[in-house]
Amino acid sequence: MEQSVKIINNVIENVEKVIIGKRSVIELIVVAFICKGHVLIEDVPGVGKTSLALALAKSIDSTFKRIQFTPDILPTDITGFSVYNQKTGDFDYKEGVILNQIILADEINRTSPKTQSSLLEVMEEGQITVDGNTYKMPEPFMVVATQNPVEYLGTFPLPEAQLDRFFMKISIGYPTVQEETHMLSQFKMQNPLSHLKSVTTGKEIMAISSRIKEVYVDQSIYHFIVSIIEKTRKHPEVVLGVSPRGSLNLLRAAQGWAFYNKRNYVLPDDVLKMALPVLAHRVILKQEAKLKKITGADIIKESMHKVMVPTVNGHVKK
Repeated sequence: MEQSVKIINNVIENVEKVIIGKRSVIELIVVAFICKGHVLIEDVPGVGKTSLALALAKSIDSTFKRIQFTPDILPTDITGFSVYNQKTGDFDYKEGVILNQIILADEINRTSPKTQSSLLEVMEEGQITVDGNTYKMPEPFMVVATQNPVEYLGTFPLPEAQLDRFFMKISIGYPTVQEETHMLSQFKMQNPLSHLKSVTTGKEIMAISSRIKEVYVDQSIYHFIVSIIEKTRKHPEVVLGVSPRGSLNLLRAAQGWAFYNKRNYVLPDDVLKMALPVLAHRVILKQEAKLKKITGADIIKESMHKVMVPTVNGHVKK
């Protein structure tokens, strides 16, 4: 475990050379990566969403492709297509950009629902199907999607099924005055991203991912997770609560966070830490709730406050 956690910290510190002052955000995306999850970054332009994805790819020596989503992008531009070969009389498969290890789906909500749906299979099963043939993704594999929360003209909101496939939804946010000043001095002569070196390999990341599944989870933690999920489904301001996929992702995220903190067992604090980024985007609110400015994060916070938290000695506290 010590060696694995050292590798994780090396990746985080390497990305910090590019994304300054956002360690908590970097920790979340790295934990999502080692848990084999996909991440949706919702934030305003210019805060480093693209740089974060590229820095992560460079840090683990993996292949990286950026897809700039626009209304005219077709599903075949992503998954690839078959072309008839006159010499052989067969159809040859031309690979799409999706066949890489880290994919940046930039401004994913700018493309049509038809094109967005081309990512559904690959995000859930790690494979694509083209003309009846199935192609597996290289591992480790991750989709990092971005969208602008304040721009609505010419956009297509992600459907619930697509949102639910994202392991986490995070926001980077603006840097502080001190952090931005430091960034200016660091980036004055050159972009650190252009000289960023890898600190680990995909093979090592896959080995870490397999160890995370072995992190012990007590029965009380299972009950704690399900109780939080159940509260979201019964909330009066909610149309659809968190899905069973959300329960599984919260469990895996809690295991990943425990592992990152050098523990081979999950604590309630791990669940509470990961609940907001893992669950908030899965809650579908009623229209009246949106008018009241209620958010998915508000629902998750309220649900957590209503559930009894297990303690180490087996008792519970409010």
